[in-house]
Amino acid sequence: MKKAVFLDKDGTLVADVPYNADPAKVQWMPDAMDALQLLRAHGYALVVVSNQSGIARGYFDEQQLQALIAGMQSRLQYNGLHLDGFYYCPHHPEGAVEDYAIACRCRKPLPGLLELAARELHICLPQSWMIGDILNDVEAGNRAGCRTVLIDNGNETEWIMADYRTPAYYAQSLADAAGYIISSPTS
Repeated sequence: MKKAVFLDKDGTLVADVPYNADPAKVQWMPDAMDALQLLRAHGYALVVVSNQSGIARGYFDEQQLQALIAGMQSRLQYNGLHLDGFYYCPHHPEGAVEDYAIACRCRKPLPGLLELAARELHICLPQSWMIGDILNDVEAGNRAGCRTVLIDNGNETEWIMADYRTPAYYAQSLADAAGYIISSPTS
């Protein structure tokens, strides 16, 4: 079993451009490549877990999202990196596309995406971390049994604190989160 860092996509790894499925509009966070290289150098698998309700809402389809994922992998390869997995939830209970307009277990804050990735990629969840920019990311990670980091970049606007919504660390950036993770005991 390996350890991993699960990463939210929008607002954590790349700039939050609402419902973007255009690879040309992806804007990487300034410190993303350095942070990912640091985590990889310390033996972490890198896995994106992302809610993509734009599919359920009919804003884009899974084929368009796959093109975006391929574009992200290409940019990562250019920097000597790769994602071990990219897991997404296409659902939303109020979606306009009937097949995706469901309540599911994979939509964060539920832990389904992390649990699926752990099964498929042989990841040990207690040795792993979840990094996100909102408390739903933290909750998903904590529910899955990971340790969690919240990047406090202003994207969390509700601050509803409840069970599972307290991160181990509040980071200022992805690089700050990566530094904390690699300096933590049993990292």
